Amino acid sequence: MLRDMALLHGGGQGGWIWEATIAAIRLQDGSDARHILALDIPGCGTKRGRDTAGLDHAAVIEELARDIEAAGLSDALLVGHSQAGTVLPRLSTRSARIARTAYVTCCAPEKGQTVSAMMGIGIHGADPDSVGWPLDPLTTPQRDLFRAMFCNDMTAAEADGFLATLGNDAWPAACGMAETNWSYAEARTVPALYVIALRDAILPPAWQQRFAERIGAIEIARVDTGHQPMNTHPHALAEILRSFATISA
Repeated sequence: MLRDMALLHGGGQGGWIWEATIAAIRLQDGSDARHILALDIPGCGTKRGRDTAGLDHAAVIEELARDIEAAGLSDALLVGHSQAGTVLPRLSTRSARIARTAYVTCCAPEKGQTVSAMMGIGIHGADPDSVGWPLDPLTTPQRDLFRAMFCNDMTAAEADGFLATLGNDAWPAACGMAETNWSYAEARTVPALYVIALRDAILPPAWQQRFAERIGAIEIARVDTGHQPMNTHPHALAEILRSFATISA
């Protein structure tokens, strides 16, 4: 039997990003698939258009915890992608309804470091203390940068369709520009899986490995995709999540 699942999107996206993966989980498991909830950060997806200027990181986590409770989930697997790695550690311990966590190519900044500082302003490898970018973010047009970041394992048509969806969802600014008080010690009490995307053009695999160690993942899975496995290989990702979400008889 599968656990309930709550899935949280990354930066610049919304709960809609999980549609293909949720469909794959339900197809693979049929009636065995339990409640699956696609969460939305304030300002994203079903919460798009909200004024989030007054929301800090703690307020976002409280709202998501209430969303999980309102949906009636219990003993659930909490799944996050990319920037959601900044939310999962606190949310997993804030909500008693979460039993396990799965980090899909997620970031995990050091204490005292904003997400923006973690990414840096240069290209990959230019600064050993920051992740960097696949192209120079200071001189590359945004759409070209996004194509390199998100779409390196998509066809041209898939990339065009995906890029057309970006730009309408925005996390509260405080989550990326202001928050620095990261802590992973308590979250290590919740069993965690880290999914490394081997062709990720945003978070190189070596950085993903570093983040997996930082959060204390007890299992690591690898998938041969770019940064968006929920789009490009939803069945492969669904199989990984199902395995970690299965409750032994």
